[in-house]
Amino acid sequence: MKIFKISLGIVFSIAVFVSCTEDFEEINTPPNAIIASNVDAGLLGQAFANAQMRSMRGAPGGGAGGFQLAQSLFADIYSQYFANTATNFDSDRHIQVGGWSNGVWNYFYQQAAPLLQFVVDFTEENGMEVENAIGRVLKVHAYQRHTDYWGPIIYSEFGNGETSVNYDTQESVYRDFFNQLDIAVNALKANPGARAFVGHDQVYAGNADQWLTFANSLRLRVAMRVKYVDPALAKAEAEKAVADGVMMSNADNAAVLTTPFSRHPYWTITNWGEFRMSALMESILSGYEDPRLQIYFSQTDDFTTSGEGKPYRGLRNGLPRADLDQGALNRAFSDMGVRWLNEVRGGSAAGPEFRMMCAAEVYFLRAEGALEGWAMGGTAKELYEKGIEMSMTEERIAATPEQVAAYTASMSMPAPVVYPENSAWNLPGSSDIPVAFLENGDMESQLEQIITQKWIAIYPDGWEAWTELRRTGYPDPYPRVASDNVDVPRDEVMARLIFVEGEYNSNREAVEAATQIPELTSRGGDTNATRLWWDAKQNKPW
Repeated sequence: MKIFKISLGIVFSIAVFVSCTEDFEEINTPPNAIIASNVDAGLLGQAFANAQMRSMRGAPGGGAGGFQLAQSLFADIYSQYFANTATNFDSDRHIQVGGWSNGVWNYFYQQAAPLLQFVVDFTEENGMEVENAIGRVLKVHAYQRHTDYWGPIIYSEFGNGETSVNYDTQESVYRDFFNQLDIAVNALKANPGARAFVGHDQVYAGNADQWLTFANSLRLRVAMRVKYVDPALAKAEAEKAVADGVMMSNADNAAVLTTPFSRHPYWTITNWGEFRMSALMESILSGYEDPRLQIYFSQTDDFTTSGEGKPYRGLRNGLPRADLDQGALNRAFSDMGVRWLNEVRGGSAAGPEFRMMCAAEVYFLRAEGALEGWAMGGTAKELYEKGIEMSMTEERIAATPEQVAAYTASMSMPAPVVYPENSAWNLPGSSDIPVAFLENGDMESQLEQIITQKWIAIYPDGWEAWTELRRTGYPDPYPRVASDNVDVPRDEVMARLIFVEGEYNSNREAVEAATQIPELTSRGGDTNATRLWWDAKQNKPW
C-alpha cells in the first residue's frame, strides 16, 4: 500500500469537485496521509478538477477572499492594473502584509500542492500515461506562479513526510520545469487523440491534444522567463516549443470553467469596492484609444450620474491612508468591466472563465523571441500584430477586422493623466511608443511595444503581468504616491515576497537555510527588493 505523506504535519484532505455544476465538498482522510489503494479513477478525476481551481485561486478557503489575498492585493496592484482604495490596505504602498502572504503560502501547500502531487504520483504508479502527462503540465503551471512570488520554494522535497522540508533554488525549479514538460509532451505526442479526465477536466474537457498545445505554450513562457539569465537555454526551449506546436487561435486558450457554484473570484470581490483602475491603465488605454477600455472597465459612477468629466478614470497607486476616502474614490474612478461584475450590477451568474493562458500571450512571446533572431515562425512585426488581433478578436472583445487594422496602424501614444481634484497627482504620458510597430526602431523600443501590448492582452492576470514587468521593465510603471517600505522606494517595483512567518514557526531550519541561498544573498538577501533568479535584465526604466 502506497501512502503519500504531506510535509509540515498538515492534515491533508482531498477537496472533491463533484461535477461541473455542483459545489466543492471536502472528504476527510487520516491525518498526514492519503491511502492511494483506496482511491479509484473517479475520485482521481475529482481530485484533478479540484487541483485546477485551487491552484488558480491561491489562498485560504479557495474562494474569492483567498483570491483577493493571493492576487488582488499583491500582483494586481504591483502590476499596476489596479490601485487600492480601501483605507486599511497597505500593499499598494509596497507593504507585504504578513497575514496575507502567510495565507497564500499555506493554502498552496495545504490544498493545491497535495492535490497536484497526488494526481502525478497516482497516475504514474498506475500506468496512466496521458493523465500523468496532463497532471505534470498543471503542476508546472501552478508551481511557476508560486516560485515567481518568492523565488526559492519548497518543490522537490514536498511530501517527504519529514518535519523539515528543504527549499529548492528558483534556478533548479525552473530547470526541472523543462524536464517535467519533456515527460508530458513526449507522452501526449505518443497518444494522439487521447481523452483523459473526461467529465472532470474544467479546462479542455479531457482533450489531450489541447493539453499538448498548452504544454508547448507553457514551455515557451518558461523559456522566455529565463532569457536574461540563460539565453542559450531560453532559445533552445523556445524553439522546441514552437516547433512542437503552440497556441495559434483563441480556440486553444486555456481557462478554468466557472459556474454559479464555482464563480470567478472577481465576480465577488468587485462588489467589495476596494480597488479601481490604475493611472497607468488609463494612460495606455485612453491614449491608444483602445476599444478594450470599455470592456475591461466600467464608466465611473460620477460620470454616469452627472455626465461630466471623463467616463473612464484611473487612480494613482500608493495613496497614503489620509487620502483613501474609499467611497469618494470608488465613485470617481473606474471599476472592472461588467463582464467581471455580479448579476445585480449587470454581469452574469458566474463571471468569465478563469484564464490560465491565451493565444495572444503566445504570439507576443514569439514576437519577443523573433526580436532575438530565434526561429519563431514569423517576424517580430508579424507576430506582434497577430497577438493584437488575437486579443481584440477574443469573444470578450469581438472587434471587427476594420477596428483591428486601424488600431494596429495607430501612431497614438499613452496619454497624460490629469486630476482636477489634486494637481499634485498629475502625470505625463507613461511612454512615447505608439501601437504601430516601429519597424525601424531600436530593439528595446520594439520590446516595449510587445510587452505593453501583452500587458493589455492578458488582463486581468496580474500574476503574470507583475512577473513580466519585473522581468522586462515594461510597461514603464508610474511612481507610487508613497511607499512605506524602506527597501522599495516609491519609484521602484516590488521584486518579490519575503518568506512567511508560518515557515519560521513550523519549518524554521529549512527556511533559515533558504535565506542563505546564494540566489538571494548575492542580490540583497530575503527582502522585497531582491531580484529573483530570472530577474537579470540590466538598465530597466526605474
